Amino acid sequence: TMKNPVPQAASLLLEKLMLLVHIRPLPAGSGEETPPPAPGYYDTSCFKRGDLLEVPRTLFIHFGIYLGENRVAHLMPDILPAITGDRRQIQQVVTNKRLILGVIARTASVRVDTVEDFAYGGSILVNHMDRLFEDQVLGSEEAARRAEKLVGTTAYSLLWNNCEHFVTYCRYGAPVSFQTDKFCETVKMIIRDQRSVLASVLVGLVSIVCLGLAPSTTLPTIFIPFFLWMAG
Repeated sequence: TMKNPVPQAASLLLEKLMLLVHIRPLPAGSGEETPPPAPGYYDTSCFKRGDLLEVPRTLFIHFGIYLGENRVAHLMPDILPAITGDRRQIQQVVTNKRLILGVIARTASVRVDTVEDFAYGGSILVNHMDRLFEDQVLGSEEAARRAEKLVGTTAYSLLWNNCEHFVTYCRYGAPVSFQTDKFCETVKMIIRDQRSVLASVLVGLVSIVCLGLAPSTTLPTIFIPFFLWMAG
């Protein structure tokens, strides 16, 4: 007997929503966010300008391009650039509320932070994706310059413009996201299963709200499994 796919799909959606907003862990019993590590927590002497930095989390991976002098350019959902031009306010550490509202509004910024603020206590992998692109790796200076040119407000979409798209464009010349590809394949598997009607509807609703898909293209897709189920 096959397991009911609905609970699995619900769990998947929760995980990917956390991926969408890059939620940081909160300390137990506290409403405050975990403070970032103190300056000097990371040894930046092993990083070179143009390196692709990767921070694995439990449910996602965050990416950035090292610019030198303890500075990392990375793309994050953020509502603040859409409502204010105050650079000092925007440059403050992004809160979970700003992240979530940025996802909903599909607004982000490519910002420059310290390694400590970027990694937030996580372990850092350096140029770990190079093996997947072989001869496509651009020069380190070219990667850093591409990242610097993109600093500022930008649109956000898990499917088309997330932190992985940003770094792969800068270092390899082509914006791709393996995390997104894996997520989309899982969604397709859920939708193909006629028994997972509720899960398919949930996937479609999440797509409308968070992934930047137009309702006119998404709604027919999410209701196809329902009609197939009814017909069966």
